Amino acid sequence: MISKNKEILFISILLFFITSCGVYSFTGAAIQGKTINIHFIENNARTIVPSLSPTFTEKLRQRILSQSSLSQVNSEKTDHDISGSITNYDVTVASVTGAETSSKNRLTITVSIEYKNKLNEKSNFVTNFSRFADFNSDQNLQNVETRLIAEISDQLADDIFNKAFVNW
Repeated sequence: MISKNKEILFISILLFFITSCGVYSFTGAAIQGKTINIHFIENNARTIVPSLSPTFTEKLRQRILSQSSLSQVNSEKTDHDISGSITNYDVTVASVTGAETSSKNRLTITVSIEYKNKLNEKSNFVTNFSRFADFNSDQNLQNVETRLIAEISDQLADDIFNKAFVNW
C-alpha cells in the first residue's frame, strides 16, 4: 500500500512540473517566455488576393496561441517576434492527361518568415516556407480559392510553428 501511495505521489508531482513550468507542452514545443508579437503578414506576391493576408495571418496567430501559453502583444518588447510577407501565389498545371490537357492544377503559396527569439538568439531564423494544394482543372479557381487558401495557410502555420518552437 505504501508503494502505491509513493507511485501516485510521484506521478502527481511529475504532472505538476510538466504542466506548470510553461516550458513544455504536449505538442512537443519547448517555449520559454510569455509574449509574442505576430505581425500582419503582407502580400508582396505578383497576384493579390484580398483575403490571403488576413486569412494567413489569422491562421498563424491561431496556431501559435492555441498551441502555446504565449500571449499576443502588439509591441516590440516581447519574448518572440514573427514578421514576414507572402512572396508567391501561383497557379500551375499539376498533371496532364493522355490527351495532353490539364487534369489537375496546383495553387502554391510561399511565405518568407523572420522569427526572433529574444530569449535565445540561436533560435532566430529567416526562412521561406512553401505549400501547395491541387484542384481539378474543370473547377474554377474562384470557386475553390477560399478553401485552398485556408488549407494551405493551416499547413504553412504548422510548418512555421514547428520550426520556431518544436525541438524533436
